[in-house]
Amino acid sequence: MSEDLEFDFSNDNSGRLIYTVTQISNGIKLILEDSYPAVWIQGEISNFKLYNSGHMYFSIKDANAQIKAVIFQNIGINLSFVPENGMKVLVYGRVSSYPKRGDYQMVVNRMELYGKGKLYEAYEQLKKKLEAEGLFDGNAKKPMPYVVNRMGIVTSQDGAALRDILKVAENLNANIEILIYPVRVQGKEAEKEIPKAIEYLNSHHKNLSVLLVGRGGGSIEDLWAFNTESVARAIFASEIPVVSCVGHEVDFTIADFVADMVSPTPSAAAEMVLRSGNGIKKRIEFLSESLIEAMNFTLSDCGAKLDRLASSRALTKPHLIYEDKISYLDGLDNRLLVNIRRAFELKSEKVKNISHKLDIVSPLSVLKRGFSVCFDSANKIIKDSKNVSAGDDISIKLASGTLNAEVKSCEKAVEF
Repeated sequence: MSEDLEFDFSNDNSGRLIYTVTQISNGIKLILEDSYPAVWIQGEISNFKLYNSGHMYFSIKDANAQIKAVIFQNIGINLSFVPENGMKVLVYGRVSSYPKRGDYQMVVNRMELYGKGKLYEAYEQLKKKLEAEGLFDGNAKKPMPYVVNRMGIVTSQDGAALRDILKVAENLNANIEILIYPVRVQGKEAEKEIPKAIEYLNSHHKNLSVLLVGRGGGSIEDLWAFNTESVARAIFASEIPVVSCVGHEVDFTIADFVADMVSPTPSAAAEMVLRSGNGIKKRIEFLSESLIEAMNFTLSDCGAKLDRLASSRALTKPHLIYEDKISYLDGLDNRLLVNIRRAFELKSEKVKNISHKLDIVSPLSVLKRGFSVCFDSANKIIKDSKNVSAGDDISIKLASGTLNAEVKSCEKAVEF
């Protein structure tokens, strides 16, 4: 027996075994951990709480009993889903106790959604197969249309998904045509009806802008139709862009991997598809109104300018324009004549001065003072008496007229 379980006789002389509370609590803890070191428990989550430390505390219950449980932070970060109240799960761990409170609890090391085992294995196998074939390739995704005029919906006619989608369309006042193809969304028949619906809409309603395929949330079994190969291949083969809107935000199906766009819920899918189209339509309407206003303003401004031009002097009294120009030309003409006359007078005066100067140095002026010029028979000026001889014929140029003479004698110049 452990030291913690040793009894104490100090307070009793009767020989009775007396334990402390701590001894009993620790003993129960050892018994539980030795008896249930690793067990699987099936049940439903209740009283779930996530603390800031990252530890998760909750209870696992069935119709008749419940067990407290804890998932410590280092285990919780590895969960593939977020636990919620009401979820049916399988938990794996050890049964222990918390001596300070005297409670026993299960320390959980692993948690799975109930029924996930075989289904999850089939899910992973199909996922790997389709991924290897390229059905998840981003390059194969069709772009979503900017404007949605006709929207197709493949879902249950009685489900919450359809009501949510129609409510969003009504709230957004989306002016579009909606075509509903009702199908079952769970069970074996759903695996046939959903692909048939997608193929039919592609064959008979090719003018659909987008196709919403989905349903509301549920267990993995409820959503399993959207994890089937027939639905995945129908979505991939669709020429109409497909939005997968299956379940709640925590749900994820094969259809999500294949679809051209994934939405966490049906209402969110309608919001994404219709709000973008509505935004573009409103933008076009706004731009159209702005263009009309701009055109009206431009036309009004041009009309005002035309009115101002029509009332201007150039059009109402054009003669005033050329009258002013005529007066201006007359002024220029007078100025030109004055300047020409002045220039002519200045030039005349200059010519007179030059002429006077030429007259002063002109040989004719010398002749007028009584001098004359003698030319020999070769019509060369006689500058020296030794250049002629007695009997030579000469001519004498006077200021007025010429004398022809014969040299009688020549007198030589006397040199001093």
